[in-house]
Amino acid sequence: MVNTAYDTAGQTPAASPWAAVGVSAFDEVLYQAILNQPDAGAAGWALLTSASPGRVREACNRLLTLGLLQPPDSMGGLRAVDPRVAIRALIRRRETESELLAATAEEMATAYEAGLLREEPSRLVEVASGEGAIAARLEEMYARAEHEVCLFDTPPYLAPAGPQVDRQADLLSRGILSRAIYSATGLEDPKILSRAFRMVELGEQARVLPSVPLKLLVVDGCRALLPLTASAAGGYCAVVVWHSAVTEALQKLFELAWQQAAPLGQAVDDGGLSESERTLIRLLAAGMKDEAVARHLGVSLRTLRRRVSELQERLGAASRFQLGMRASQRGWV
Repeated sequence: MVNTAYDTAGQTPAASPWAAVGVSAFDEVLYQAILNQPDAGAAGWALLTSASPGRVREACNRLLTLGLLQPPDSMGGLRAVDPRVAIRALIRRRETESELLAATAEEMATAYEAGLLREEPSRLVEVASGEGAIAARLEEMYARAEHEVCLFDTPPYLAPAGPQVDRQADLLSRGILSRAIYSATGLEDPKILSRAFRMVELGEQARVLPSVPLKLLVVDGCRALLPLTASAAGGYCAVVVWHSAVTEALQKLFELAWQQAAPLGQAVDDGGLSESERTLIRLLAAGMKDEAVARHLGVSLRTLRRRVSELQERLGAASRFQLGMRASQRGWV
């Protein structure tokens, strides 16, 4: 067998599969000879391959290094390793080398991007003006996400919730981690609260703060989208920031806020809670004020406070803080 084959249609040489694992044309011929005549020894293999003994010895050393041959022992000279075992080991080694090369490429890409920024700092940012341009950048960033998306969610909202839910649902279906921090004031809107709970159902990790510092999307820690201005006439501008110290700082800002935020979750073991009680606990866990919770539930403040008091009594909680802690311990939030 030789290390190249010919495409009969185009008459062009095609590389042997052996080349993919680092086996040269002559080494392949020699290996086939050893498999067919294992007892011929170096002199016999030289005759079989029409090569000098010196060249055969050099090739044998390479095959030993590749793990296709086993060294001489007390039972005799060189022997071939079972090809099924040896070739699988070669393939695994090449896969590992490819993964290391891919990791090196990522490191080199970081240096490449840094060099571009030093040469032309304007590459750092891209301004998107208008709802259509911003929506296009959002869609592109979600599509290019590989590992994680981090989001500060707060009013005002530029577009309907539907497309945003679809983008994030697609993201989660691809196995990409999604973390969102919602502002409690934003969740006072029933539509936004419903969307937030829907995202949690789909697998988003969500938390709540009384307010968040800005609207922000960070993708893979290296690309960010945040607003610049919003004119009174409704003309919106946003900026896309590429991998730099700025995106690293924005990611750190998100992580600090994440540590301080309260979980926004779903009841997993409701202990016989009614639907309205489950909703009440989730709204309280989101940090909403009584007035906003009452509006969501469609009840008066007096009724709301009575229900909260009943839940506290049920859990033996002396305060709302204890109510939240004990509901969390039971897996209700």
